Amino acid sequence: MFVDQVKVYIKAGDGGNGMVAFRREIYVPMGGPAGGDGGNGGDIVFEVDEGLNTLMDFRYQRHFKAKRGENGMSKGMHGKNSDPLVLPVPPGTTVRDVATGEAIADLIEHKQRAVIAKGGRGGRGNIRFASPRNPAPEMAENGEPGVERDIQIELKLIADVGLVGFPSVGKSTLLSTVSAARPKIADYHFTTLAPNLGVVDTADQRSFVLADLPGLIEGAHEGIGLGHQFLRHVERTRVILHVLDMASTEGRDPYDDFVTINKELEQYDPTLLERPMIIVANKMDLPEAEEQLAFFKEQLEEDYPIFPISTVTKDGIRDLLFEVANKLDEIPKNYQPIEEKEDRVVYRFEKEEKAFSITRDPDGAYVLYGEKIEKLFKMTDFSRDESVQRFSRQLRGMGVDEALRQRGAEDGDTVRLLDYEFEFME
Repeated sequence: MFVDQVKVYIKAGDGGNGMVAFRREIYVPMGGPAGGDGGNGGDIVFEVDEGLNTLMDFRYQRHFKAKRGENGMSKGMHGKNSDPLVLPVPPGTTVRDVATGEAIADLIEHKQRAVIAKGGRGGRGNIRFASPRNPAPEMAENGEPGVERDIQIELKLIADVGLVGFPSVGKSTLLSTVSAARPKIADYHFTTLAPNLGVVDTADQRSFVLADLPGLIEGAHEGIGLGHQFLRHVERTRVILHVLDMASTEGRDPYDDFVTINKELEQYDPTLLERPMIIVANKMDLPEAEEQLAFFKEQLEEDYPIFPISTVTKDGIRDLLFEVANKLDEIPKNYQPIEEKEDRVVYRFEKEEKAFSITRDPDGAYVLYGEKIEKLFKMTDFSRDESVQRFSRQLRGMGVDEALRQRGAEDGDTVRLLDYEFEFME
């Protein structure tokens, strides 16, 4: 089964907790703090494996979680960092954050890696909090939570050449004729339900990857028919072969088909029409094909190379493959029909996210939320008084106390943070 789009949940490993410990050795009075830091949590990493051509591995397992770091140990020993969780993906994989729509990674080359979710930093042990004012602190940090997110994984096939055209114009038959691929071929529309790839070898020892993509119909850019599957994969092709049924076996006009398909390509991505396009006039062995081809050339406004072929008699296919190989030789492997980006870094001002926000529940309790304050809360060890006092000072420094007073909080009111409740005290 071909799977080219899937949503999964990923969770990087949390950092290990720091430790509270003290040196207790003979002849070493007042040994001082000796609690080590926790180890870092494991990252979630995607790595390209050129042996894969589908996202099938993500179809049945939709949750991935990396290991947390080891806790810190006595004698100042650091907890072990966790290894990253490496997930293999096929070339052409793009990853987006579901919540924000942000593109996280675009993976193309074999062994290329990208960190999709960063593991949490290990919490600091009490050896890190020692100071002249407090030489023996009894506090340590919990590990930082690892990044968790829902992601959208999409596969955009990496093929040199893409076959486009209406259903039943002969795209699958052409692929089976010029390569060892064996796509399903039948006398009805949408026989091809998923892209098929084949490696084509020309007579002069050149080769390229050809993709037979699901047939287009009018409205494909809006998802009608199989357009939403097709158009995603044509983005990476370097040359487009536009296959037309020049014998009009289904009663359609070849020129109308050509205009309709090009319009769908343009509405999906205007840059697609900037790529080299070769018109393949198929089914030339049938009656009236020569007459239709002559009429098609009269209607054609732009100068496209046209190759009359027959997948039945194999006439014209050799010359077509030579032309495709010549075009590919002129185009760099990493060709993308977009404006070249200047080699410079643009820095944009981004407003700093608020450390916290306050709302009220129906029962009158004040609710604190925000990424910064929630992370601070999760990294606080509430089993130790010094850690609790430090957390209180941090909240006061962030302006939480003053903000609650401005919202009308009084002595004894309930304040909630995540699943915990506190009592507001003046």
